[in-house]
Amino acid sequence: MKAPMVARRFLRVCATLLLGLAFLTGTGLAASASSDPQPSFVVRTVTYDASGAAEFRAAVDEGAQIWNQHVRNVQFVPGTPADVVIYADNGWPRAMPTGLGSGYVWMGRQAVQQGHYPVRIAAHELGHILGLPDRRTGLCSDLMSGASAGTSCRNPDPSPAEAAEVEYNFQNGRTALVPGVTLADSPARTRH
Repeated sequence: MKAPMVARRFLRVCATLLLGLAFLTGTGLAASASSDPQPSFVVRTVTYDASGAAEFRAAVDEGAQIWNQHVRNVQFVPGTPADVVIYADNGWPRAMPTGLGSGYVWMGRQAVQQGHYPVRIAAHELGHILGLPDRRTGLCSDLMSGASAGTSCRNPDPSPAEAAEVEYNFQNGRTALVPGVTLADSPARTRH
């Protein structure tokens, strides 16, 4: 009688350990028990319309793909109706998030004329749409340092910390940015 009780207790401990391991590795028992490769998180699709981005359309598409490569729970997809509308104008680049994953981006020609890299500009402005503020660190490795990294910086990739912040934003459905406020990394506030 004692052996079956020990065996049941041992099986319960093993089952608990397996559940804990599945939780820590991000897989669920349903995912490991089937051949279904579905992720264990919800992916939010953010549609964008770059038809008004003029000569920056390819840079915007590349910036969106860069984010898609660095984050898992949100993905940019071109299409209409769009969550994000992108325009080109003669001013300085800027973004106006209207909510997490929605808003407007202006690809300003002024920064490009000064020598800033269009793909970095696009990825940076889309970072605002994903809930990231400007952080004028001056470091090229920080995408959200924006123009403060100088015109020689051609890094369009978010840092691991920036990608993790986006993941956190979309996992929790919130951002520290105020909807409807335009974020501009104006040239007067940057270092060259």
